[in-house]
Amino acid sequence: MFNLAPLEPIDYLLIGHLTRDLTPVGPRLGGTAAYASLTAYALGLRVGIVTSWAAEVPLGELRSIPIISYPTDHSTTFENIYTAEGRIQIIHHVAAPLDYHIIPEPWRQAPIVHLGPVAREVEPTLVRRFPTSLVGITPQGWMRTWEGSGGRVSAAEWPEASFMLGQAGAAVLSIEDVAGDEDHIEEMASASRILVITEGAAGARVFWNGDVRRFRPPIVSEVDSTGAGDIFAAAFFSRMYSTRDPWEAARFANQIAAISVTRSGVTGIPTPAEVQECLFEVL
Repeated sequence: MFNLAPLEPIDYLLIGHLTRDLTPVGPRLGGTAAYASLTAYALGLRVGIVTSWAAEVPLGELRSIPIISYPTDHSTTFENIYTAEGRIQIIHHVAAPLDYHIIPEPWRQAPIVHLGPVAREVEPTLVRRFPTSLVGITPQGWMRTWEGSGGRVSAAEWPEASFMLGQAGAAVLSIEDVAGDEDHIEEMASASRILVITEGAAGARVFWNGDVRRFRPPIVSEVDSTGAGDIFAAAFFSRMYSTRDPWEAARFANQIAAISVTRSGVTGIPTPAEVQECLFEVL
């Protein structure tokens, strides 16, 4: 059982499943909850995670972050199979769903709340349960479907999209999540307060207040892009909260995410020196 010590208030609340990712070199820790929370922690924020996790693999650096875990027999487990036609993603287990009653009282006033589902585990109505917080969403996990244990993951309709995008302070998703459908992106942008579409090495587009701007990242040698979108999102939400400026938040997040792909897995989380370097904007 995690966190037997009294809980302190936090700055960044992450709600979503930590995952067990099956790889050719063995299982490893994954999920938006892992990458985004470690990024927020690296940015100097007090972070807390609400999840459902069976502790099959070591937590590693996450040991420094308080975790509330709802009991489950198996963690949410993914397997990625890469073929000439592209990636096939299999989901073997899904842990328990996450709702408001799981969140401890000291964490319900967190200034930044990040809803980061990976397998439809986060209750959509949570988006309106934090009226004084900046609620950021990474909706990828609401846009997936599969058939039972061992089912192949595929794209799905997101019926709550308009409601959730309108309620959230900001949303970040990949262009792959919408299969590059520009009409769909325009629809989502019109429903959103702030919408960010990440495009890998091409950077990101930010839709805000009737305007759209593109932010291109520095050119780097990519080693592993796993978790880069989650790292971008945490950096964006954090910088957005501190500056109230989506353009600056996107510039900063682009820099942080570019650093992340030069290293493998969670080692891509920025160091304090890298964070300070990215805070300086060249005009």
